[in-house]
Amino acid sequence: VFLGDNGVRDVEGNELPSLVYVSREKRPGFEHHKKAGAMNALIRVSAVLSNAPYLLNVDCDHYINNSKALREAMCFMMDPTSGKKVCYVQFPQRFDGIDRHDRYSNRNVVFFDINMKGLDGLQGPIYVGTGCVFRRQALYGFDAPVTKKPPGKTCNCLPKWCCFLCCCSRKNKKQKQKKEKTKKSKQREASKQIHALENIEGAISESNSQSSVTSQMKLEKKFGQSPVFVASTLPEDGGVPQNASPASLLREAIQVISCGYEDKTEWGKEVGWIYGSVTEDILTGFKMHCHGWRSVYCIPKRPAFKGSAPINLSDRLHQVLRWALGSVEIFLSRHCPIWYGYGGGLKWLERFSYINSVVYPWTSIPLLVYCTLPAICLLTGKFIVPEVSYPDIKAVITDNCSIYLCWHYN
Repeated sequence: VFLGDNGVRDVEGNELPSLVYVSREKRPGFEHHKKAGAMNALIRVSAVLSNAPYLLNVDCDHYINNSKALREAMCFMMDPTSGKKVCYVQFPQRFDGIDRHDRYSNRNVVFFDINMKGLDGLQGPIYVGTGCVFRRQALYGFDAPVTKKPPGKTCNCLPKWCCFLCCCSRKNKKQKQKKEKTKKSKQREASKQIHALENIEGAISESNSQSSVTSQMKLEKKFGQSPVFVASTLPEDGGVPQNASPASLLREAIQVISCGYEDKTEWGKEVGWIYGSVTEDILTGFKMHCHGWRSVYCIPKRPAFKGSAPINLSDRLHQVLRWALGSVEIFLSRHCPIWYGYGGGLKWLERFSYINSVVYPWTSIPLLVYCTLPAICLLTGKFIVPEVSYPDIKAVITDNCSIYLCWHYN
């Protein structure tokens, strides 16, 4: 882990953010989980050093094309009404170097400009692996905050003035009954509290110590054995302790990127980027939606991020094959959206979209059969559909006409 110098300022005198370059440890015999493992290591290091509440994920072959895109993402994240339930803001992928006719279909117009817009009206778009702003708390596997709706007051009276009088009379009666009950209950509880306080004071210290120890053990089992990182997961607004020295934080950052840190923890299972598929982006977004979070699709006029697209057929086919293999891996795993995540916060229509994303490679099998059968029938002279004679066609037409006439006149 290399830390940049602090205190560097731009031409306007504003302090620039520090640059941190991370190279995680890799050893033979330890699974590094490729991109998903690298992203999880970056989450832990950034939590120890800065612990910012939001993260930006951009692939190495992409660059920021619109400097105001992050501000637009923050508008969704910090919205006072629904911003607390937003787990990530996804931007569409745009590429450089595509020819005028887009012969390899790199733009993916149907997916990015039609399907993703439709998903934004449900529970949000799918995470596509790059060009995305995350909420850190959502990556830690926490459930989305639940907004309690106030109970609606109903009245069976039809006229408004009658409803008002009934509601007022009910309120007055309830207030009188409450006052009488509170007086009686206070007299009864006064004597009980005197005797109970002595027992409670002695038990509070023991229960607090036991609960703190058990909660600490649960957090360490979930996030790992770093006390600094475990403490950083609790505050929602982020931030690191002011009295922490850079040397101690650097030691903790090196510890959390070691090979054996994720052993016997929930990293890659319930926390961070999820392991188990080469398309870890679909799994990660799916787990967040199962926890009740929702995502947002943001399409600014100027593309937020741009990247490099495959320029030849072999690279494009290799990319499509990788996506298809990732979907097959998810379909055959326990995280398949057909049977995973029931009872959580995933909506039904959003589930259908995830099912579509993991089932589409299997549609190649009936498509291959459909394209092969006509050629086989023409070469062999045999048809899968039996031959139909002229009287049979005539009988079918007359039956359909008679059914239509009976329905029309009746």
